[in-house]
Amino acid sequence: MCTLVEQYLYFNIIMKKNNMKIAVFAGGCFWCTEAVFQRLEGVVKVTSGYTGGNIKNPAYREITTGRTGHAEAIKIEYDTDIIKYQELLEIFFATHDPTTLNRQGADRGTQYRSAIFYVDDEQKELSESMINDLNAENIFDSPIVTEITKFNVFYSAEDYHQDYYNQNSSQGYCQFVINPKLNKLQHTFKSKLKKETQH
Repeated sequence: MCTLVEQYLYFNIIMKKNNMKIAVFAGGCFWCTEAVFQRLEGVVKVTSGYTGGNIKNPAYREITTGRTGHAEAIKIEYDTDIIKYQELLEIFFATHDPTTLNRQGADRGTQYRSAIFYVDDEQKELSESMINDLNAENIFDSPIVTEITKFNVFYSAEDYHQDYYNQNSSQGYCQFVINPKLNKLQHTFKSKLKKETQH
C-alpha cells in the first residue's frame, strides 16, 4: 500500500511530467468499471480498489459489510493528449446507473454507490457541469445521485480483483452483468476504443 506522501509524489510529479492524469470513479462493482475503462484508447492503466472511507488499509471482507464508508472504485491513469476527462465522464455516466442510491442492479450497499472523486478543481467543475446538463436534459428517468467528493487516498484491492473480467470472462457475473456494459460501450463509443478491443 502506498502512503499519502508516495501517492502525492506519484500523482503530482511523475504523472504531470508525462501528460498523464488520474481519474477516480465508483459505479458499482469495480469488476464492471475496470473492464469498461481498460478498453479506452488513452487509458494506460486501471486499478481496482477502495476509497472514500474512514479506516486505513481496508480489506475486501471489511468493505462488503458496508460499514467502512469505502466505495469499490477504480483509479484510471490516462494520457490527456489522447483522451480527456470530459470523455471519461461521458462514458462513466453511460455505463452505469447514476440514479440509484447505494445500488447498482443486484449489488446493494454504500460500497456500490455512484461517486466521482475529483483530484483538482477542473475535474470538480466538469463533473458538476455534466450532472447539471444531464439532469436538465432529462437523460435519465430520475435525478442523478452521484456524489462528488474530493479525492483523498486510494487503496488497491487484492490481486484477485485486478484485471478480473479479462481473467474470468466466462464466469456468470461477467456474462450477465459486465458483458451488457461492454456491448453498450462497443456500440456507443466504438471510436474511443483500443483497436484490439474493437469487434
